[in-house]
Amino acid sequence: MKRRAFPLEGYVFLYFLAYLPNVIITKLISSTPHAGLGRPLSGLEILPSSLIISTILTYLFIWFSGWHRDAHGHMIGSVRVPVPTRYTLLSGFGTALVLFTVPLSFTFEGVSIPFIQLLMRGDILIIAPLVDIMFGRKVRWWSWTALLMVLVALGITLSDRGGLYLPPLAILTIILYTIGYFVRLAVMTKVSKSGDSASIRQYFVEEKIFALPLSVAILAAISASGIGAQSGALGWGFLAVWTDPVIWPLFWIGLTLTIVSVFAAIILLDERENAYCVPLERAASLIAGVGGAILLAWFWAQPMPRPAELVGASILIAAIVLLSLAPRWSGRSRSAA
Repeated sequence: MKRRAFPLEGYVFLYFLAYLPNVIITKLISSTPHAGLGRPLSGLEILPSSLIISTILTYLFIWFSGWHRDAHGHMIGSVRVPVPTRYTLLSGFGTALVLFTVPLSFTFEGVSIPFIQLLMRGDILIIAPLVDIMFGRKVRWWSWTALLMVLVALGITLSDRGGLYLPPLAILTIILYTIGYFVRLAVMTKVSKSGDSASIRQYFVEEKIFALPLSVAILAAISASGIGAQSGALGWGFLAVWTDPVIWPLFWIGLTLTIVSVFAAIILLDERENAYCVPLERAASLIAGVGGAILLAWFWAQPMPRPAELVGASILIAAIVLLSLAPRWSGRSRSAA
């Protein structure tokens, strides 16, 4: 197999650069009073339009990049339409859960970005090596060490906070996110975790063409269900937002979400074990969250992250450094031997 010339850590850095403005814009919109409503927008008022924008931009990317040629497809007249397989269809369901829960997690009042991200990333990092073991993939010592470091960071933050104390919609968000990521990782590992460029393009296209519209439909169902205080936002979030000036920052949320999804697929579908790739991708998003929270405190008078949250982020940075360097050390040792 031909290995990509661009290093995986480079894609992780690009992922971070795209995620940082997404975090900042989402938090500003959900914490700054809207001129017309007299209060900040809720998560369910922000998400519908940003997900719809991301869906349109992703479809445009799939078409103009030519990635659709690597996907399975059917001819409809003279046009070849990409279609998912049963496995990428299942992964698309998991991805739909992830797509709307991640930005929604930035919008809960009284819940800091670093804390909710530590909760959502911590359980995924526990799942990652379990998926590797399920499919007979070897989990190396540095992956286990990085996993332990992330668990320590999670423990420090939970201890400092004194427990969870989350609103019902936040708890539902974490549960749906965990289920979605487990399904996605399991399918990726079974059918497409080779690092091959064509395989990555195929998987991305087949997964996203189903996952994105499904995520919008799930969000609409949750909005209409009456769960949580924000559930009445369906009409404004799906309809009135399109003629409101706030649609422009929401466009940037949708654009950065699209860019992040491309880099995330490249990282997670690398041929190395999930216990290596997942901590890289998850920790990078957490660092973007913490960095965004610090920038919000410096320039927009938002609350500064708690010291324990900053300690947790520092531990995750160390885990990323370990995951980047340890494989190289091991490779040099084998070469010398």
